[in-house]
Amino acid sequence: MPFGQLVIGPPGAGKSTYCHGVQQFLNAIGRKPCIVNLDCANDRLPYLASLDIRDFITLEEIMESQELGPNGSMLAAMDDLESQVDVFIEQIRRLGNHEYFVFDCPGQVELFTHHSALKTVFQKLEKQLDMRLAVVNLTDSFYITQPNQYVSVVLLALRTMLQFNLPQVNVLSKIDLLHNYGKLPFKLDYYLEVQDLDYLMSTENDNAQEDGNGPAPKFSTRPRIEKLTKAIASLIEDFGLVEFTVLCVDNKRSMISLLQRIDKANGYLFGSTEVGGDSVWIEATRQGELEDFDLDDRWIANKDFWDLKEAAESVENAEPEDELDQFI
Repeated sequence: MPFGQLVIGPPGAGKSTYCHGVQQFLNAIGRKPCIVNLDCANDRLPYLASLDIRDFITLEEIMESQELGPNGSMLAAMDDLESQVDVFIEQIRRLGNHEYFVFDCPGQVELFTHHSALKTVFQKLEKQLDMRLAVVNLTDSFYITQPNQYVSVVLLALRTMLQFNLPQVNVLSKIDLLHNYGKLPFKLDYYLEVQDLDYLMSTENDNAQEDGNGPAPKFSTRPRIEKLTKAIASLIEDFGLVEFTVLCVDNKRSMISLLQRIDKANGYLFGSTEVGGDSVWIEATRQGELEDFDLDDRWIANKDFWDLKEAAESVENAEPEDELDQFI
């Protein structure tokens, strides 16, 4: 029974970088993934793709033949993929008896919110190959620095969950850069748990009004806009589906923590192909690799301290045969 990740997210979220990182990481623990590129506009892949849609069709070809712009051409490409989904599934079968797949999807948000092509393709993958899939939704952590942008990405994550109707892990990527963007109004856990959005907006408006010399409010105080924004926040909270985790793709512990969540989402069971009968992965998750620490302290307040501490521990504990330590 194969398992897989559908890696989605807006442009710049780090999807291809994540696919490269997870390919290295999974190879280190013996899982041997197949990476499938579905972005026909991406001609510079940082990873070795087992199957690349650009071998069959490119964005440039569609733009020229159908006289469409880049965005319309991408939607047309996904429509073509949907119409030839049986051919696509046969290509997946030809990759051999692999247990794990990572699908690098295009960045157009329409494909995750209301366009049906990718949804149909993955539904048929599940049905015909009995593949257990989970969506990995990446969002640049920069967008939590401004409340209006944060509410937007939460709403987008919710819409994606309703569209695909699959287990979904929402990820704030590039978390190692977040400390460069200034102090957040709340601790990081607040943004990960997605609670009390109305309080976040009220606090932002209050702060802007109290500081007469400060910047203009990030939320308009016009009654109609304020009412609409509060209604959106209330909708998100009523569903109660969205939460986030964090990712630094170059950090071993961060990758372990994320992969553990994804395995839980798609139901992955340790395979016989993993290093030492999956002993590396089991030991990593049991012997302190997933220490319970304050994420705000780790990635914002005392990031430099934790970076040095983990680097020292990695050197101290490294063994020549330890493939997982070689990942970082």
